[in-house]
Amino acid sequence: MEAGASAPALRPSFPPPMFNFSANHLVLLSRTECRRCVVFVMKDDSTRRVYRLYDFTKSRIITSGQYYCVSGKVNSADKLYLVIESIKPDNKHACASTAPIPVDGAGGRPVG
Repeated sequence: MEAGASAPALRPSFPPPMFNFSANHLVLLSRTECRRCVVFVMKDDSTRRVYRLYDFTKSRIITSGQYYCVSGKVNSADKLYLVIESIKPDNKHACASTAPIPVDGAGGRPVG
């Protein structure tokens, strides 16, 4: 550096860039409540990918046996965080029932 020249300005640290994401056909595998957030592990039944989704509002109600459409932001910092902004039931895909079919075929529907 020459005499009298100023040092280069340091770039202020900003939050890492965020990118949009969305996924459909997700089914809940597990839910873990942490101090700062709720972590949902969900699987895309179409692609078999598994996602760890973070709900920092702790207000999302997600139940098993239902497919969901999720959208949010991806934090591309040191660690990948998928932060939920919106979640709704995926009405285009119906979950297959896991209820056993009775041996006599009775499904609880009236005949006739």
